[in-house]
Amino acid sequence: MSTVTIDERDDRVVVTLDRPDARNAVNAAMIGELHEVCARLEARPKPLLLTGSGGVFAAGADIAELAERGREEALQGINSRLFDRLARLPQPTVAAVDGYALGGGAELAFACDIRIASETAVFGNPEPGLGIIAAAGACWRLADLVGTSVAKQVLLGGIRLDAERAHRLGLVADVVPAADLHARAHGLLDRMTRSSAAALRLTKLVVDSPGGHPYVDDLAQAVLFETADKRDRMARFLTKETTR
Repeated sequence: MSTVTIDERDDRVVVTLDRPDARNAVNAAMIGELHEVCARLEARPKPLLLTGSGGVFAAGADIAELAERGREEALQGINSRLFDRLARLPQPTVAAVDGYALGGGAELAFACDIRIASETAVFGNPEPGLGIIAAAGACWRLADLVGTSVAKQVLLGGIRLDAERAHRLGLVADVVPAADLHARAHGLLDRMTRSSAAALRLTKLVVDSPGGHPYVDDLAQAVLFETADKRDRMARFLTKETTR
């Protein structure tokens, strides 16, 4: 890997965007390497922590590459196909955002299930200033996350969301000092890994399902009700309750 570093642990994978000379801008090489990460996590599902090096999450897509892309490349959805794949990973994904998350970097963070921000985090989508749109998910994913009005402020008005406003809007789960960012993100993952992996996976599928409720909820619950993990967890809970 030349643009990311991977720390694979027993219960999670930590991926750090690592192009410090380009403020971790998302280029074609990084897209390819993140596809490899997704393939690993599809084959062996684990929660993912995604972060950036050097006090920056990702300050955008690589403009030099974008400048050379034309209609055919746009139709391939080079960045958006990766971000959609990331969003569909079977286990939860957490973005630990320090510093800038702009353009494609913001869209990468938006594709994760949960975001935690440092006090210096800034989200923005300045693509119209470059004559293009935020075509890797922000035009619809950001509206789902914070509402259409705020999404238009960001996408049309060029307004950037600092960490505190992002927190008030629900875009990020927490704001912490930069020195505590990774510890807080790992604490969240620790809590996740204590839960049933199957229950997390099916919960994510149900939450992300575009429709079909309550039937899809019932089907997911039916699968979980038959698992030994569910029986063991509930037995432990009931034992603890009766011994109080």
